[in-house]
Amino acid sequence: MTTEEATWEDAVRWLREQPESQALVRDAYYDDPLTASADRFWTSEEWVATRAIIGDGAGRAALDIGAGRGIASYALARDGWAVTALEPDPSDLVGAGAIRSLAKDTNTRIAVEQTMSERLPFADASFDLIYGRAVLHHIGDLAAAAREFARVLKPGGVVVAVREHVISRETDRERFLELHPLHHRYGGENAHQVGFYAAALTDAGLNIERIVGPLTNAVNYAPHSRNSLKREIAAQLAARIPLGRVLAMTALAVPLIDRLVLAALERFDHRPGRHYSFIARRP
Repeated sequence: MTTEEATWEDAVRWLREQPESQALVRDAYYDDPLTASADRFWTSEEWVATRAIIGDGAGRAALDIGAGRGIASYALARDGWAVTALEPDPSDLVGAGAIRSLAKDTNTRIAVEQTMSERLPFADASFDLIYGRAVLHHIGDLAAAAREFARVLKPGGVVVAVREHVISRETDRERFLELHPLHHRYGGENAHQVGFYAAALTDAGLNIERIVGPLTNAVNYAPHSRNSLKREIAAQLAARIPLGRVLAMTALAVPLIDRLVLAALERFDHRPGRHYSFIARRP
């Protein structure tokens, strides 16, 4: 099977068969049973950080774009949102079939729509929240999709797009694709500069309230915990700077100062494909 013929399901199924990739499979919530994976996501540090951004549902309507296996749709529903999952892939492993099975097995109400973000089958002002987890970089015409997001959002409604792959320069994209564990299996990955995402949202009439960098919020750095992230940063500094590990761990151990240090380090973080999140509101 060539890369052009492979599907996302093929790629994920291959990954699950690799003994050395089991930690990655679990971290990406591709493990079974799906019900346990979804529960683990709902209680994860990432979702706790996401909940702090979006608030509780309290009966409000949410659209989960590019919903995949449905773990975020499930978490939204558990938090009281009235959820519609948008997922064009029919797959029983990584697509709409998986979402329907998850909803049935957990007795959770999730409506499923199998279509693309560029042309949403919903009336104007239908949703309070549009949520996407690592979705925008996959959309072929992001400008068109953003206009649809703005159209179907209620006034005051918000788009929360988390864990978007970011590059500093266009020339970094090739390196990111080389490093991605699944791109070579199906060819469907991508990454953009921060300004590309921001422009698509603002040009659609949405107001960006916040852009979250890769090191200061668990919504981006999960599955790292805050402490494991600090240890990883200290280890990298130790390899480059004499006494770097000691200096980093000393600074990062001080409450409040650690956030300032991490925010400063973000300015020098140029890893291809690092995660950024975008919060934009319809006026």
